Amino acid sequence: MSAISISNLSSSSFLLTGFPGLEAYYLWLSIPFSSVYAMVFLGNCMVLHVIRTESSLHQPMFYFLAMLALTDLCVGMSSVHTVLGILWGFIQEISLDSCIAQSYFIHGLSFMESSVLLAMAFDRYIAICNPLRYSSILTNDKIVKIGVAILCRSSLLIPPVIIRLKFLSYCRPHVLSHSFCLHQDLIRMACSDIRFNSIYGLFLVISNLLLDAVLIIISYTMILHAVLAIASQEERLKSLQTCVSHICAVLVFYIPIIGLTMVHRFGKHLSPLVHVLMGNIYILFPPLMNPIIYSIKTQQIRRRVQRLFCLKGT
Repeated sequence: MSAISISNLSSSSFLLTGFPGLEAYYLWLSIPFSSVYAMVFLGNCMVLHVIRTESSLHQPMFYFLAMLALTDLCVGMSSVHTVLGILWGFIQEISLDSCIAQSYFIHGLSFMESSVLLAMAFDRYIAICNPLRYSSILTNDKIVKIGVAILCRSSLLIPPVIIRLKFLSYCRPHVLSHSFCLHQDLIRMACSDIRFNSIYGLFLVISNLLLDAVLIIISYTMILHAVLAIASQEERLKSLQTCVSHICAVLVFYIPIIGLTMVHRFGKHLSPLVHVLMGNIYILFPPLMNPIIYSIKTQQIRRRVQRLFCLKGT
């Protein structure tokens, strides 16, 4: 089937890999994937609804959480049509323009999520290290400005490297290694000069993901230093508990990115199925887990969710 599909491809279309070796089970695979996408949609919509309707949650920490939930919701929507389209037999190939657009949204939203996690780390730093000035520093006006800065940083830096994909010549087999489009997949098939994409792409990763990770580590180093200076052990634990959800969200975001990077760099001998599964984990794991983490670890959200489902609060 793959050979026939490749031979029938136009010069501006790409074959989506799907899940190699599991073609006979696509209908069954669509059940867990549909369930995951439904949970991503419902979970993040629930978080947004709770924050919007609960006046006690109209605080900087939860405004940033709403940004995270909205980003996660968009991340899930950016890939759902190709992944489920493959499993349901509706989609087998994707045009270059659609592929470029999907690549833009996937990478842009990843950078946006990284920026939101950095903003949340800044929020925790101010709350613990400078609590008396928390409300005066993180005003609603400041939060709006941070949100606009995150949006601009995530959306305006990527177009040069994504637009360049439109003008590359693709002479290698037009077979993507995932169920959706990624920048590194497209440049792998190009026979044009890709030095700009490689260098600028590396710059984006360093100036966004790596820089954000370093700043988050620095912020938590300073938070830990401030917490250890607190005399009361009970107060120390209380302060650290406010950071647990965010730390889990950071790990949930960065671990799949590291795993996917390692597979792309050093896993060429691995089965193509491993690449596909790592790609789907990279896309779906953070949006799936973040609502669960914050619903369990954040008392205000947990109680509101319990009331939402008519459960007795703990």
